[in-house]
Amino acid sequence: MSFTIVKVTTDKSRQPDETLILKVTTDSNNDTQKQNFDLKLENNVVKCKIQNEPGSQEIQNKGKEEKDTEACLNKNSDPGGAQSVEQNPSFTTVPLQALPRKETLENFEGKLCEDQRPSTKRQLSAESAAKSVSVRKRSTVKKCQEETVKPLIIPSTQTARHYLPAVSERKPRKLLFSTTEIFNKIDTFAIAKGKELRELEVFNAQSIARAVTEGARNDLEKLRAVWIWLCHNIEYDLEGYLGLSQKIFSPDEVIRTGKGVCSGYSYLCVEMCREVGIDCVEVSGYSKGMGYQTGHSLAEKRSDHEWNAVFMGGQWCLLDSCWGAGTVNMKTQTFLKRYDDFYFLTEPSEFINSHFPDDQTWQQLSTPISMEEFEARPLKTSAFYQFGLTLSDPTQYKTTTDDGEAIVSMSFSNPLTFTYAMRQRDTLTGTPKQEDVESSCGLLSVTRQGMKLRLLPPEPGVYEVQLFARREGVPGTLRWVCSLELECPSIHQRQTLPDNPYVNWGLAAGAIGLGVKGCSVKGGEDLEVGEGGECKVILETSRPLMVVCELTHHELDSATAKRCLALQIASDQLVCNVICPYKGFYRLSVFVRDYGDASGTFQNVGNYLLHYRGQGLNPKVLYPDELGLWCGPGTRTQEAGLSNFSHTGAIVNAPQGRCNITFHRASPEFQIHAAFCGEHHKEARFPLSRYVLLTFTDTKVTVSVCTPGAGIYRLGLYGRKASQRDYMLLCDYIIKSVCERQGEPFPCVYLAWGKGCVLLEPRAGVLAPQSLVSFRVRVPGAHQVCVIGEKRTDLKMNKSRVWEGEALTGNITQLKLAAVTKDTNDMDVLMTLDVLNLENEM
Repeated sequence: MSFTIVKVTTDKSRQPDETLILKVTTDSNNDTQKQNFDLKLENNVVKCKIQNEPGSQEIQNKGKEEKDTEACLNKNSDPGGAQSVEQNPSFTTVPLQALPRKETLENFEGKLCEDQRPSTKRQLSAESAAKSVSVRKRSTVKKCQEETVKPLIIPSTQTARHYLPAVSERKPRKLLFSTTEIFNKIDTFAIAKGKELRELEVFNAQSIARAVTEGARNDLEKLRAVWIWLCHNIEYDLEGYLGLSQKIFSPDEVIRTGKGVCSGYSYLCVEMCREVGIDCVEVSGYSKGMGYQTGHSLAEKRSDHEWNAVFMGGQWCLLDSCWGAGTVNMKTQTFLKRYDDFYFLTEPSEFINSHFPDDQTWQQLSTPISMEEFEARPLKTSAFYQFGLTLSDPTQYKTTTDDGEAIVSMSFSNPLTFTYAMRQRDTLTGTPKQEDVESSCGLLSVTRQGMKLRLLPPEPGVYEVQLFARREGVPGTLRWVCSLELECPSIHQRQTLPDNPYVNWGLAAGAIGLGVKGCSVKGGEDLEVGEGGECKVILETSRPLMVVCELTHHELDSATAKRCLALQIASDQLVCNVICPYKGFYRLSVFVRDYGDASGTFQNVGNYLLHYRGQGLNPKVLYPDELGLWCGPGTRTQEAGLSNFSHTGAIVNAPQGRCNITFHRASPEFQIHAAFCGEHHKEARFPLSRYVLLTFTDTKVTVSVCTPGAGIYRLGLYGRKASQRDYMLLCDYIIKSVCERQGEPFPCVYLAWGKGCVLLEPRAGVLAPQSLVSFRVRVPGAHQVCVIGEKRTDLKMNKSRVWEGEALTGNITQLKLAAVTKDTNDMDVLMTLDVLNLENEM
């Protein structure tokens, strides 16, 4: 069966009551039957009159030799979208799908759609336009009695298209295909075939369509092959768009040169789909792409873009091969080939954020939006939807600060890395300035489920805010996902915020991959520092890590900053103790690497905003100089076999100037040494080593500390095995004393004072002259213990195996405690005690 279009009359200025006539003659393959179809559009009603051609075979219908039928379809629809049929008294009315020549209607519809396209949008030569009325070959059309009939709506407005889809309940894209990976074979074949056809200099759309769809099993795969060929073989004609060269109109020329503007993509898509039996139309409208300027109403300009709609899976679907092929960099005036799968059969609810059709029916939304709403929506890119983002706040493109601040928040299901850029718009041109505002004007925090950006413009004005993201752990640059406009009528006077070169505040999105699973500071909120200027940030870890930190403040120099940090490294947590000596905001940045990877690079795992509202602190309250990385018990002490620490934190408060720190050794042979120092007590009469006393009982070690005055001290614990020569730092304790009273030093101990020796009395290492002093001491293995002064005083062992007795200090300057052991029979000095009048000497 074939048919011939005899006459089409159409005029854009046609009034609703005027008649549009289409005469079509059809005949069967054997020329035994010929019929005339008179289709006319009268008063917004399609009328079809069917009659036999004289001389042709008669239609037998209840004895009648000829029967005229007229099918009328008006615009009135019931709420469910079904079409209503009105009967004309002069004719018998039948349903539209009962017409004997369905292909005639399809081509009639296509012809009307083509004629209604504005010439400025088609950008086709006369030769190309002539091809637009060609019909599909019979061999390319699948014959099927159950073929879905595309619904028709005849709009009532004069300027509307005659061929528009009815919107009912849509099936989501995932029901057409679960993932684009199912097209891998089709994609690979279409790309390879495209290269082959170019080498063979095949520039005919129909031939290319047949070639690239070889092996396609259904219409969806055919459409996919056409789409892939378009996206990978046609580049955007930027020179033609900018007027630097003549625009390429002819489809063959578009194929030959591999360049075209949006209408070139859309028209080729129609031609190629038609060749393989897929219903495809062009849709013209507005886009938020190249040339789009916010603040300029689209209603004041003509539509500037074209894309396609295809009938697939019983519904009309949208696609834009021009945007799927790549993007344009207007700064360099180059086209970037960057295939984007998002614009293949895009969900209408997502497509509408960047594409607004001239005819709202092509929005394919149950409730179409207005142009004003289209312009007011935030600018979202394909990456926004591919990353599964949801913009919670704001809901409009333009937002205004509240008291000089504004919040942007998003949610997502998969971990992402974010950054942003904020640029002030020029007051005259409205275009964004080249330079970004300082990073201190925005506080970005990212969690596993969402992102929050607190914007603090530096001065009143209008700003463009761009957001960028990428999947966590995926290398490469971050992709632009969203743009907003921020208006700041006035700013709120605030203290200077520190710059953050790492952008994100709070725990980094990729922290889990680096071994950090949680933090004591939630989100990206400010951490309020207490009155003493101290705070603590604790990171929970999934494996042993090393850590370093950076503290910044606009008044803080690097040397002082080091004395404001004390880090405690344990196998399951990292503790950052911080002192804030100045009023204002601080940035604490934390970096980690695997504990066992000495050659590894430290990576940023979190950045925290600290706020100290108090006045400046005395430099004496800073942490001691030359603190090591190992503050407090942690991984290092655990590796040395030390456990059961009485003080598990790095900072020990000694309000009375005294404290005892105890722990256990795995082996009694492991030797412990302690070093005590404080910057502000270098001129003390006694060395600071006299203010520490170590006591060893079996596996237990007691470190007794007596501070010489108020201040902050460093207590370093060192250890070594019997086979080792040098001591190794195990950990540093920070001893804080507020006691102004000058403490008394301990006795000076010697090497013989070792395992099991315990000094019970006297604990002070300085004795008054001419005084009787009580001694009580435990010395394992000794068979004689004595005190040597002006005269020798032997101590006696009681039932508790404690040596005890009283000795007179006399007028000498030193007493010695000595013992004779069973092993050597030699008398060894255990310790010495100074005799002096403290009131006179000190």
